[in-house]
Amino acid sequence: MKSGAFKFCPLCGHGLRRKKIDGRKRLFCAKCGRVNYENPAPVAAAAVKDERNRLLITKRNIEPGIGKWALPGGFIESGETPEEACLRELKEETGLTGRVERLLGAYLQRSFFYGTLIIIGYEVSVSNKNLSLNNELKEAKFFGKKEMPGIPFLSHRRLVKEFFRRYAK
Repeated sequence: MKSGAFKFCPLCGHGLRRKKIDGRKRLFCAKCGRVNYENPAPVAAAAVKDERNRLLITKRNIEPGIGKWALPGGFIESGETPEEACLRELKEETGLTGRVERLLGAYLQRSFFYGTLIIIGYEVSVSNKNLSLNNELKEAKFFGKKEMPGIPFLSHRRLVKEFFRRYAK
């Protein structure tokens, strides 16, 4: 949830106010004492390569970034590991199944829509090559380092850079 989205305490309904707690200004309920910690939301992203070491990039059909290119991925759900979320999101969005090969990196991303995010990217090898896009995506293509389209998300650009550090010719 975006920073500052709460106006009332979710426990007692009393109005929240900002107070310096543990060295930071935080939303606080003076009635019940609850502190509303604004923690980042975790997201998993998949970097899938083909036999020519090109990277799968998807064109988004939803906000944020509708019509823009990005890695497949999405929010980690409760009870799920980042690796499980990465593979689930990849399958939901593209129909591809596979396994996580390695961690590419974890980056902080600020989002107008969702507040602060932690993007955790993995290299994934896939066992099937039949793309079947869901309604969240307009298109999906494999790109080499030199053909890479513009990607609006800084965290995804960093993951792409890390991916090509190993595979670029």
